[in-house]
Amino acid sequence: MREIEHRRHSWREPPGVDLTQRGVDLARRVGETMGRFDLVVTSDFPRAFQTAIAMGYAVDRQEPLLRELGEGVEDELDWEGGCASFARAFALGGATTKACLAQAALLRSIAAELPENGRALVVSHGGIIEEGVVGLLPHFAYEDWGPSCERCEGVLMRFEGDVCIGAELLRLPAGWQ
Repeated sequence: MREIEHRRHSWREPPGVDLTQRGVDLARRVGETMGRFDLVVTSDFPRAFQTAIAMGYAVDRQEPLLRELGEGVEDELDWEGGCASFARAFALGGATTKACLAQAALLRSIAAELPENGRALVVSHGGIIEEGVVGLLPHFAYEDWGPSCERCEGVLMRFEGDVCIGAELLRLPAGWQ
């Protein structure tokens, strides 16, 4: 079995592109709990790259597809509504479906690169995590998952080959944000 742990970047102060000290501190703390990865992929925005580094991982590559929701997606859903909102929009067959399937294809390709029992860390942005897991598992029961992932939260996805067979929400303990 292969695993992809897909996390949201840590804290920054918009419109700034870099992590704040609070963001570095949170990423370090979370990184101490995560274990080893065979592959680390981030979006090409500085905050994602910096989060992986602060977590303690060298970045193997950056993927531009991990940076934006996709044109028209925000018109179909409330991206802060979490995976349940993305799954409802996915069912419409429009922009969200297209974006979710593109993210799912990227995640499948990352899973296929991993050795047997390998693990990958992906660091991107709010909404991108939800697109990916919904694209992989559009009929999964997301109602209890709550809102979109906050800073350094994410989803752990398990794969047999490049087929996603399950997902688990990764929330931070109370008081960590």
